[in-house]
Amino acid sequence: MRKVIFLVVAISFLIADDDGGFFDLFERKKGVEPIKNELYSNECGSCHFAYQPGLLPKRSWRKMMQPQELEDHFGDDAWLPEDIRLEVERILLEKSADTSSYKRSKKIMASIRESEAPLRISRTRYLDRKHDEIPKRLVVQEEVKSFSHCAKCHTEAEKGIYDDDDVDIPNYGRWDD
Repeated sequence: MRKVIFLVVAISFLIADDDGGFFDLFERKKGVEPIKNELYSNECGSCHFAYQPGLLPKRSWRKMMQPQELEDHFGDDAWLPEDIRLEVERILLEKSADTSSYKRSKKIMASIRESEAPLRISRTRYLDRKHDEIPKRLVVQEEVKSFSHCAKCHTEAEKGIYDDDDVDIPNYGRWDD
């Protein structure tokens, strides 16, 4: 009887979960979790594409969100007031690749050694492997500039979808492997 009660309570808890809970067990979550936080989108997205936290592990986000790292954030000063910095960091850590149940986040994590804390998503082994056939001339062109500009080619990137079917490279068109 205790087992039945426990099972009913556990299922009720999972069904009531705002993130999908019980139903997530039956749904295959592709891509990376889309950003649902306005503070993060506004603070980070005001200067560059607001990368989904599920693209890097906690250790990378912790390093990136250190005040000294933000003072020279890939050549720019991304200083934030301490309360906002801590809140953005909390969001990143909570939704990082190593806590994600999304398929692409898991693949990214599998490509990063435990001793590594990459700061550039475009330099992970998984992303290198996914982009290795794309000619450099298509990446360095003015309309794209580098692999760090995901949304220039991945038409559904803002939704966390990075499928090959949704790649449209400027001055080239649809990319087929």
